[in-house]
Amino acid sequence: MSVPQIEILAIAMITAAGCALVGVFLMLRRLAMLADAISHAILPGIVVAFFLTEDLASPWLVIAAAATGVLTVALVELLSRTRRLKEDAAMGLVFPAMFSIGIVLITRYAGNVHLDVDAVLLGELAFAPFDRFEPGGHDLGPRHLWLMGTITLINLALVMLFFKELKLATFDPGLAASLGLAPVVIHYGLMTMVSVTAVGAFDAVGLVLVVALMVGPPAAAYLLTDRLSVLLGLSVLLGALSAALGFGLAIWLDASIAGCIAVGVGVVFLVVFLAAPGRGLVAELRRRKSQRWEFAQVMLAIHLLQHEGTPAEAEESRVDHLHGKEVGWTAEFTRRVVAGAVRRGLVERDAERLHLTELGRVEAGRALSGTAT
Repeated sequence: MSVPQIEILAIAMITAAGCALVGVFLMLRRLAMLADAISHAILPGIVVAFFLTEDLASPWLVIAAAATGVLTVALVELLSRTRRLKEDAAMGLVFPAMFSIGIVLITRYAGNVHLDVDAVLLGELAFAPFDRFEPGGHDLGPRHLWLMGTITLINLALVMLFFKELKLATFDPGLAASLGLAPVVIHYGLMTMVSVTAVGAFDAVGLVLVVALMVGPPAAAYLLTDRLSVLLGLSVLLGALSAALGFGLAIWLDASIAGCIAVGVGVVFLVVFLAAPGRGLVAELRRRKSQRWEFAQVMLAIHLLQHEGTPAEAEESRVDHLHGKEVGWTAEFTRRVVAGAVRRGLVERDAERLHLTELGRVEAGRALSGTAT
């Protein structure tokens, strides 16, 4: 790869890591779509700061965007507390209004500058290497690489420093409040981190990719682990992998880099959704299939237990009787159920007769007792 391509890939991967770190806590708090709301609602803050500074590289854009993001969260919560609107409806009202204000300001007063609607929505990573960080005339690389690298390191430092507080406030806000941890302050601190991360990635990757990187990798990682520390690490790795996969796809298709990275996020999530060992769709289907056979084997044990010691035992314990009219199993289904029950040690087979083992009686009795309760 060429040097500009390496720089683009580095920006994309670091941006993915920074977004994933804050996205984990949004997902765990069931506020994943708040990332979408904040990433759209920060637009008027950026526009107003740009009007005042006339410099897209000014740090005041980050400060104004962070303040606008926190204001968005406050407005959403204010509407939710009235109990006349649910939180999702409040978000659906606040962020389109804020985003529309930003779009109106851009189209009315900033139509001839780089801050346009296309840059806002999609961004263009291909141009990122041309925006250099040159303090004192020394070229130190792309400005976005330094910006997102700094934001990602700050996010990582804050997560490590306040890990216990974030964990407790996320899973048990009541306990956090009783311990004097101020969950409201932690919540708004997290929202500030989200806002700063969103605006840092704003110009390079656009709003669509910011939302994808904050939601997709954490959601995929959640299917792989329940431990918060591991979840954070996996989210960062899956985000970086999605960025690399999307960048390769963009080169292959000669298409939008940001769009292809968003597709990469979806592909990585789909693979994990299908193949995750414990919670993936394939594992779930296998588990259901296994449970079906286990249930049938227990039903066989119950059938034998209910007729054990009765005059009908000789007839009811015959294998060919199980796929007759009374039980209704097919011959093939009966064969597989009997074979499985023998392997599990629930029954013993003597030619065409079946006999319960002690384990079979215990399992049948436990099932009957559970049914009765």
